[in-house]
Amino acid sequence: MNPLSPLNMDRHQRVMINTQAQEWLASPALGVWRIPLEREAAESGQVTSLVRYEPKTHFAAHFHPNGEEIFVLEGVFQDEYGSYPAGTYIRNPPGSCHAPRSDSGCLLYVKLNMFPSADHETFRLDTHNASWQPAIDAQVYTMPLHGFDNEQTYLVRWERNANLNSHRHDGGEEVFILSGGYHDEQGEYGPGTWIRNPAGSRHQPGTTNGCLMLMKTGHLPV
Repeated sequence: MNPLSPLNMDRHQRVMINTQAQEWLASPALGVWRIPLEREAAESGQVTSLVRYEPKTHFAAHFHPNGEEIFVLEGVFQDEYGSYPAGTYIRNPPGSCHAPRSDSGCLLYVKLNMFPSADHETFRLDTHNASWQPAIDAQVYTMPLHGFDNEQTYLVRWERNANLNSHRHDGGEEVFILSGGYHDEQGEYGPGTWIRNPAGSRHQPGTTNGCLMLMKTGHLPV
């Protein structure tokens, strides 16, 4: 993989990546590592990636011209505004600046520079203190994290043997599997799998042993 080249930026294409099989790449900050999932350019533009901070590491203060979205997967993530344990959802709006670090080490799911220009909300949510809501199927529950225009971000919890009817994602769907696994017509997917299904795609997903995932819908181009 060339760390300087664009990656998976044709969002009309389906992409599936098992991050557990990918190599960690060094970032400009010593002790901070990344697995890119989609990338517009080296150190700029739109990016989705996993980011791992070793203990007692930090990144220099920097701006996010078009926003930053973070879900803390493991450990505790920190900046000058607070400490965020695993399960915290964070949105830093366009033009925001911070100096991130982690004293204990952490693992993050990060999306950069993808906010609509009118989305200026700074938002923090500890999902351990938020409520689950039943979805259309009685065996599937959702926890809304944030929404703006057509874009919706939420956690989805599937109970054992839950199955959904075939359905279409008019604005696309992006998922990252946190635990468990699920399947559809194109395969079976375990923890650490990232899937981007383009706008207009259709599938019939289900799970055997249950699944917890981070999901975003309505954000991909038609």
